[in-house]
Amino acid sequence: MALSDITPVIIAHNAEATLPETLESLSAFPQVVVYENGSTDQTVAIAESFDNVKLVQGGFIGFGPTKNHAATLAETDWLFSLDADEAPTADLLRSLDTADLSDPRVAYSVNRHNYFKGRRVRHSGWGSDWLTRLYHRDVHCFTEVQVHESISLTDGSSVRRLPGPINHIAVTEISQFLVKIDRYSELRRAEARRSYPAPVILIKTFWAFFHTYVIRLGFLDGWRGLVIAVSDSNGTFYKYIKIHADRTIERESQRGG
Repeated sequence: MALSDITPVIIAHNAEATLPETLESLSAFPQVVVYENGSTDQTVAIAESFDNVKLVQGGFIGFGPTKNHAATLAETDWLFSLDADEAPTADLLRSLDTADLSDPRVAYSVNRHNYFKGRRVRHSGWGSDWLTRLYHRDVHCFTEVQVHESISLTDGSSVRRLPGPINHIAVTEISQFLVKIDRYSELRRAEARRSYPAPVILIKTFWAFFHTYVIRLGFLDGWRGLVIAVSDSNGTFYKYIKIHADRTIERESQRGG
């Protein structure tokens, strides 16, 4: 039984709204690792209420490094990485249960269906969303980046697709976009290597909106697509303007000294 050879691994922070559904969908696994970092809601209590959950609490050191640390806490080498707002469907669970785990160089991707306030978003860059999530930790790991991490593949690796989607409850409240923009731009700021002048930042901001809303057909998603496009442009603006401000203030300080 393949499920007994796979451990779902989740990092969680203030996830009380979605974590119950995620953990309920994983009841067939002998063990689920939940690595919790600094929640102020009921995340810890929810995780503790599931008998198959191994709860570990610790700090957040960026998405890539934190997921790699959480991977070391599992008792199996095959890991199924999930976010605390994702739940595999019954079809995907059947695919996981019959997956060929004989070759650790093979990793598996899954199709994520993204939901925004109760409706699946099929465009805006949220439509065809295949992500590598099942992997052997002796061969693969996440990239060591603060945000937008992904499974790092080696020259001998191959990726196969598993039938059946993950349901991703991406947005329950529009205000989540604002929180995410600030958090992600702060993480980017910590590892920034390049600063752009203000006119270039403005161009990148307008391009981000156009790319999501027009090229990625966000307008077909109605008001949801508009919100996503505006959020993408805001995220781009704050990602770069925070770095630009830091570098400018640093130069001003040096000249003043």
